[in-house]
Amino acid sequence: MEIKLTTSEIRAILQGCQYTLRLVGSSKDYRRLQSSEHFSTSNDVVLNDAFNVLEEIVDAIDDVEKFNQQGESGHDQ
Repeated sequence: MEIKLTTSEIRAILQGCQYTLRLVGSSKDYRRLQSSEHFSTSNDVVLNDAFNVLEEIVDAIDDVEKFNQQGESGHDQ
């Protein structure tokens, strides 16, 4: 089964994930966990890295949308 999402819905979901990650990252308990000497990930990534990746993806979506809009307006001339 394929899930059909519009570009606006995809952007909203990704931005919602970013917001959620910010909430988690700003919590005292999470900061305590991340600062523990026992906190480790296989690639040394932290929650902020995930936020940044989502931000890059949203920016890329915006770039594609701008390009597509320019292409459409160029066909009208």
